[in-house]
Amino acid sequence: MAKFFEIDFLEAGNSGSGDAISLRYSDDNGDEYIHVIDGGYTDDGEKLVSHIKEYYGNPSFIDQVVLTHPDGDHAAGLKKVLENFEIGTLWMNRPWNHIQTLLPLFEYEYTETGLTQRLKKDFPYIAELEKLAIEKEIEIRDAFQGNKIGEFTILAPSQERYIKLVVDSEKTPEAERKALMEGNVFKKAYIALKNIIAEWGEENLKGDTEGTSSENESSIVQYAELCGEKILMTGDAGVGALGEAYDYAIALGVALPGIDRFDVPHHGSRRNLSSEVLDKWLGPKLNNPAEKQIVSAIVSANTNDKNHPRKAVVRALVHRGAKVIQTNGAIRTSKNAPAREGWSTAKPMEYPTDMEE
Repeated sequence: MAKFFEIDFLEAGNSGSGDAISLRYSDDNGDEYIHVIDGGYTDDGEKLVSHIKEYYGNPSFIDQVVLTHPDGDHAAGLKKVLENFEIGTLWMNRPWNHIQTLLPLFEYEYTETGLTQRLKKDFPYIAELEKLAIEKEIEIRDAFQGNKIGEFTILAPSQERYIKLVVDSEKTPEAERKALMEGNVFKKAYIALKNIIAEWGEENLKGDTEGTSSENESSIVQYAELCGEKILMTGDAGVGALGEAYDYAIALGVALPGIDRFDVPHHGSRRNLSSEVLDKWLGPKLNNPAEKQIVSAIVSANTNDKNHPRKAVVRALVHRGAKVIQTNGAIRTSKNAPAREGWSTAKPMEYPTDMEE
């Protein structure tokens, strides 16, 4: 069992939100490991590098770097991480590694070379990171269900499901796909939502009805138990990925519900969650707001982001005993970790008495 852990969620982006997460933990032998999950936008990479150097003992080596999925608000900043540190392993899924499986699944007739070129064009951030990693002789590994990344186990995606999601993403219209590659998923104008007053326990999540993109659903979902705390890192996973991850966790013998530290997917979008999937991971709704808060739920959402997190998501998390924390500069969740001068306990978000219609 690890002696300590600390997970840092940096506020990424300017007006839109991204994910830039670093974590450090120590085992019983006193050996420390550094693990980075996503790097935010391009400008966030430098912030992440500086943060690691300042708070993790100015290391030159990072054990594990994980790109959860190919969107620019998660991938672009990792270039700086690869440039500034020696890296043990870069974990990311590259669709062109599965050309022979993919070729017969596409509607268009591609040659192997043609499909490879198309995929590298469609997923430019992965292609750029691959090129840099090869130049620096960094090991790159696929990240599929069952793989171990240090103390973390990948719960989703399975390789079979990942292949299907790659094919599904090819069907996305080119204009919208270009917007996807340049930033947040579904970069289009949000329809103005009407807020409605709601009683305790009422929820209006959209994961089962609207859902999220195939790229988001391909997010690498990671689980670990450190210092007796159950930790779930989700990227931008939707209900499909979270359902697959749950089934695999149960098969491994993980006692659920009962997550202690919950990385809220996709900056608190209500298209990524459902009441049912939260019941599975966090537990059923409490009877009233006075019951004990037992879960730390961290939302990587820029304070200038007008669309995240959704009130419906904050409500649903609080209904299950969560203290919901939004990134503001940088947020650390930890246990037995070294003290940091000037850092204080983060203030949880208030429970919204209304939610999106």
